[in-house]
Amino acid sequence: MNPFPHSAVTLPILLGLSLSFSVVAADKTSSLQYQTWAQTAEELQREDMLEKNPASVILWAGSAYAKEYHSPRGHHFAVADVSHSLRSGVSPKAGETALSASCWTCKTPDAPRLMKELGVEGFSAKSFAEQGPEIQNPVYCSDCHTQGSAELTLPRPHAQDAMAKVHKPFGEQNQSMQQSQVCGQCHVTYYFQPERQDKVNIPWIFGNSADEIEKYYDARQFFEWVHPVSRTPLVKARHPEFEHWNRSAHAKAGISCVTCHMTQETSADGKSFTNHKITNHLPDFEAAKCSSCHQSQQQITQLITDNKALLEAKAQQLQELLIKAHYEAGAAWKAGAQWQQIGYAIMGIRHAQWRWDFAMSSHGIHAHNAKEGEALLEKGLEQIRAAREILSKLNADLDVTRVDYPDYSTKAKAQAAIGVELEKLTEEKQAFIETEVKKHWSKAANFGY
Repeated sequence: MNPFPHSAVTLPILLGLSLSFSVVAADKTSSLQYQTWAQTAEELQREDMLEKNPASVILWAGSAYAKEYHSPRGHHFAVADVSHSLRSGVSPKAGETALSASCWTCKTPDAPRLMKELGVEGFSAKSFAEQGPEIQNPVYCSDCHTQGSAELTLPRPHAQDAMAKVHKPFGEQNQSMQQSQVCGQCHVTYYFQPERQDKVNIPWIFGNSADEIEKYYDARQFFEWVHPVSRTPLVKARHPEFEHWNRSAHAKAGISCVTCHMTQETSADGKSFTNHKITNHLPDFEAAKCSSCHQSQQQITQLITDNKALLEAKAQQLQELLIKAHYEAGAAWKAGAQWQQIGYAIMGIRHAQWRWDFAMSSHGIHAHNAKEGEALLEKGLEQIRAAREILSKLNADLDVTRVDYPDYSTKAKAQAAIGVELEKLTEEKQAFIETEVKKHWSKAANFGY
């Protein structure tokens, strides 16, 4: 499927993948933009985030995130990485609930195409595996631009709806906000709306701060899974980069996602173009316009390093208390606790974990909005301490003399503690890849594997 019907050209991509796409004219400028986009195929490395932070396995127990969670790679890998992830599972057996096709929504321009063909809910009612063979392209031109043009657009219905909720309709925004809204189609938190066939919904009815989104979820009594130890009904925050950015000093100064991550550059023959190898452009201090506010590259680098260290230290403190609270609640339940006794503590765990997740699931919060990240973690610490105080008194009343906390010193030990059968899951996934993905899905689904 070619989302750009005008002036179509086919160019080879690294590692053997080729895509059909078009530009207004196949001139040097568009070629440079394409070539830098193609360089996202060079971003081969990714980090096992569960190995890096095994505590998250315990906190996400009962959800798919406890199985596998890696750092993101370049846009070229969007389709392949979700296809091969343990989180996307395998084809469902008869009677099993299938993972929604909504998981494709932000990985490919084929998703908006299929939504137009099937309807938004018609698309989301399909299963992830069922739609796999339909997915031909990773994230590229038409995810951000109108056909045959450099004009920006929001092709995803959930993004259009979300910006309307916060009274920032796309067509009425300045260039800086439009640039960030385009990124914010996907770099944003969301959930699958069960009463609407699991379509993607961005929960901004009351606003897009952590408090306002929490208010929405609590008002709906919504949860995505129940923690198997503490029985806490939980909601996952998912990479809320737009939410953090839009309250930041950068946003107020008109510094968009594009300013820092897609700098304006000049080719050898004097052509100005936007670098579409979306990455951290801090080394391009002048090109990213950092010098308008920051003293030097050294100063801003140190600031970001310090922010990251501060947030990681607070996050570690919070997650350690969260894990203790989950198991203290579990001990109380086993000892016969009733909801009217433990309810406030359970809600304290829910709210504290939401803030930990909303801060730390955001890629680059230490650069985007460190002050908000610190405030979230401080509030989370306050909430979890209050919850543990309730649990301490309750367990004393219930004659609980010992709480067995898990060993989460490594990913393997953490997964064993919560019953994740990694070897079995991996074998099932590999069989699915061999029989389905490699045989019937596109090159995009196997790119780099």
